[in-house]
Amino acid sequence: MAGNRVGRRYHNKVHSPNRGIGEQGIGLQRRQARVTVKYDRKELQKRVDVEKWIDDSLDELYSGRESEMPEVDIDGLLDLLSDQERGQKLQDILHLCKNNTEPFIKELVFKLSGLQKQEELHKKGIEPHH
Repeated sequence: MAGNRVGRRYHNKVHSPNRGIGEQGIGLQRRQARVTVKYDRKELQKRVDVEKWIDDSLDELYSGRESEMPEVDIDGLLDLLSDQERGQKLQDILHLCKNNTEPFIKELVFKLSGLQKQEELHKKGIEPHH
């Protein structure tokens, strides 16, 4: 989920909002204020909620066997054409799990309906303001 982080990173520099606000600092603040990233927050939150639910559910399913825990590619599942294909793909991914995965699979397939791929969220949402 680290790939979903938005923001500017400063390498090898420490920036404090209370230090060095001279004229150059004020100019920097103004420039940053003009550049915004807009997302459809509802869709983005829906995506984050599903990702967190998957993480929590997999932790529960693989409790004590975290090294066996597979990754679930939400966008890969969204690329499939039907819920049946998504369910089959999840069964394939989770085939080594010793716990009952059927409730997880059914719930995830349900949660995927209406969810947008990550690239679609970015295409729709990033709008620089000048």
